[in-house]
Amino acid sequence: MERIRGLEEYVKNKEYREALELPKEKMENYELLAQGEYNINYAFTHPVTGKKLLLRVNCGSQMHLQHQIEYEAHALKLIECSGRTPKVLYVDGSKKILDHGVLVMEYLPGHAMDYHTELMLAAPCLADIHSVPVLESEEILIHPENPLKAILEECEEMFKVYLESPLGDEEKKTYIRELLNLGWKREAEIRLESGYQCCINTELNSTNFLINGEGKTNYLIDWEKPLFGNPAQDLGHFLAPTTTFWKTDVILTKEEIEKFIDAYIKAVGNRFKTDMIREHTHAFIPITCLRGITWCAMAWVQYQQPDKLIFNESTFKKLNAYLDMNFLKNIRTYLESKIFLKMTRKEKYYGEKRNCRVIYERN
Repeated sequence: MERIRGLEEYVKNKEYREALELPKEKMENYELLAQGEYNINYAFTHPVTGKKLLLRVNCGSQMHLQHQIEYEAHALKLIECSGRTPKVLYVDGSKKILDHGVLVMEYLPGHAMDYHTELMLAAPCLADIHSVPVLESEEILIHPENPLKAILEECEEMFKVYLESPLGDEEKKTYIRELLNLGWKREAEIRLESGYQCCINTELNSTNFLINGEGKTNYLIDWEKPLFGNPAQDLGHFLAPTTTFWKTDVILTKEEIEKFIDAYIKAVGNRFKTDMIREHTHAFIPITCLRGITWCAMAWVQYQQPDKLIFNESTFKKLNAYLDMNFLKNIRTYLESKIFLKMTRKEKYYGEKRNCRVIYERN
């Protein structure tokens, strides 16, 4: 706990201990569980109940939010009834005692998902979470009007860090700029039909799933960047090569992607309409690839700073892999894949309405 200045004292404060019904005197031990780029997680056992809990300390916000930890806690409370996410037990974003936001939630069992053998187990997990109804009047979750455009705008902001850094490679700066231009071209050609909206995670890599096996409850954790949006955005992120390659060396085949979408649609059943899920997922995949590339470019610059609070050696190695020209050229094939607009006609009593469905194929 010494990595976070003041954390040892924080867990001794009266408000924290009373809220969690901990003994007045600290008896529990906090062990480092994991750390990402913006959060550090500690596991501890409640000395009274014997239950294992997780203490999450927030060190930054991808979304540039002042109240990041409360935002994450709010999303978790919205989807708690899915039975697929950790229950929030305590949240403090005041930063009065500690300079960081604090969240305590239940500790969930499971191991990181294996893409080779456990990919399909993620389908019912996502289906259950996406099926939790969220009122359209929801005011806290961010709700992008044009999600593809919003992702590209985020990409531009992240790429700007690399572009303006003297440490960035000039050839890669030019090439990533070309990739972004291709992304904007695709966005201009695609119009996603409005439809079912729900709480989406937007950060779905294999380590965010806690797998316990077929017939058992599998979970999804790490809700630091949720949105109110199209569930296909989650599928597009989950299946994109920039996601699967992050913690592994896996890039899914077209057949594996289609099989997963089939499993997801089956798991949803009639809980919400999925007639456009496949087309929308394929619209999100190439744009999601740009988000992965530009985030890596930004993070690569940040990793050069000697005062960076969280430094993961494995992450730094992966950043270099994503910025390798061969990998960038592979991502270009997704962005250059052809777009087909399949026209469907819907009859209404007052006339006809045409709707475009977006389908893409890799060359």
